Amino acid sequence: MRLISRTQAIAAKRSVLWTLIVRDLRVRYSRSVLGYVWTVLDPLLMSLIYFLVFVYIFKRGDIGHKPYFLFLVIGLLSWQWFSGCLTDTSRALIQEAKLVRSTNLPREIWVLRVVFSKGIEYLLSLPVLLAFTAIYFVKHDTHLNWWLLMFPFAIVVQAVALTGLGLLLAPVTALVTDMQRVIRIFMRMLFYATPVIYASHVVPKPYDKVTWLNPMTGILEMMRAGFFSHEGKQAISWGAIIASLFVSVVLLFIGNTVFGRLERAVLKEI
Repeated sequence: MRLISRTQAIAAKRSVLWTLIVRDLRVRYSRSVLGYVWTVLDPLLMSLIYFLVFVYIFKRGDIGHKPYFLFLVIGLLSWQWFSGCLTDTSRALIQEAKLVRSTNLPREIWVLRVVFSKGIEYLLSLPVLLAFTAIYFVKHDTHLNWWLLMFPFAIVVQAVALTGLGLLLAPVTALVTDMQRVIRIFMRMLFYATPVIYASHVVPKPYDKVTWLNPMTGILEMMRAGFFSHEGKQAISWGAIIASLFVSVVLLFIGNTVFGRLERAVLKEI
């Protein structure tokens, strides 16, 4: 019930939320020479590095679906949204402490503004993905199929998971500042526990089931499904997708519950 009531309260303040999102995007790029370019430059450079390392140094071009560079771009663009969002949402209440205390807005808005502003950055990076897809399509290296319809659904699922995690981490970090260091270390570990630079089917059994607890496993599975063939071991992992949906919804409920219980304590602390 609380989730529904808070959703209605936030919906009533959607114009304020949009204003905060626009402000975040303007501030982020106001003093940057390259501006928006940074949104795609970092994942592209990292994709190039991993491509060179695994294909030309370790000679492991079969580590994921082909073309491997496109596989990397899809994963790293999504991971950039995920990791950047978790880092920023964990500090959302601390960074805007004065406004959080003095305004009569639903406090969840300060988390949502980060999720949506980072999400808009992700959407703005998709033309780069489309460009590489077109290049590989002309070269007949891609296997585009109807599973592309899952891509926008995966974006929604990732937004739900990030909202839940943000609502969980923001109040905890406000009360325990050491959480910022914990999150940085955890994100480094989680990167290698997420099928960003490798395909989920290469994880040996039964450990592959453990990776399903990571919502990004199923999300990336959905995002990549429409770009590659699914023969043999490369078949779509529906178990990972179903687990991702379940975990994302559970995270939203847990995050909402924790945020509600810690909200008063956070207001006293900040």
